[in-house]
Amino acid sequence: MSVKLSAFGQALPDGHDLALELVRPVVEAATALGTTVTLDMEDHRTIDSTLAALAELRKDHPGTGAVLQAMLFRTEDDAKALAVTGSRVRLVKGAYNEPADVAHQKKKAVDAAYARCLEILMAGPGYPMVGSHDPAMIARAHELAAQHSRAADSWEVQMLYGIRPDEQRRLAAAGTRVRAYVPYGVDWYAYFMRRLAERPANVAFFLRSLLTKS
Repeated sequence: MSVKLSAFGQALPDGHDLALELVRPVVEAATALGTTVTLDMEDHRTIDSTLAALAELRKDHPGTGAVLQAMLFRTEDDAKALAVTGSRVRLVKGAYNEPADVAHQKKKAVDAAYARCLEILMAGPGYPMVGSHDPAMIARAHELAAQHSRAADSWEVQMLYGIRPDEQRRLAAAGTRVRAYVPYGVDWYAYFMRRLAERPANVAFFLRSLLTKS
């Protein structure tokens, strides 16, 4: 499951400690059920706090993962730091309106950064989660998996439920591990719209899925 920790960073006094206190029982429950939690990532101001919480949680729950946003300049270094044994990292392009001094602003630059970060994660011993609907990035992930002799169960592709369902089924049938994301909770709509905003083509994929139910 993916959990967003909104209290991280400077949003609340002692927000980091509060968020860690609130999420720890969730991670403990997930471990008891034999599943894992991935900490979602918000804007660049919360990254250090979220990654610090990740390090703390992984001491007792090593399967805890985190999201990295390729559009941020810092993410290649974060990917190198997290590309370690047992680490789980979900790589996305990023959906927040970040300032030019911390993030790539052009689609071409974001795509290139995503490809570089993906290569770092696929070359390491961790468990990369390719959060993308972009055919080029998914194809690149397969190339890197083959290049690094990765087993099919050592990485996965993640897509939103309802977007490119035929492609999700095709990938799964071909042996790729695919996870369909289903947003839920009171903030599901805002989350869903940000995911669509990551790539305008996602809107077309979604609308086509609604019309064809393919």
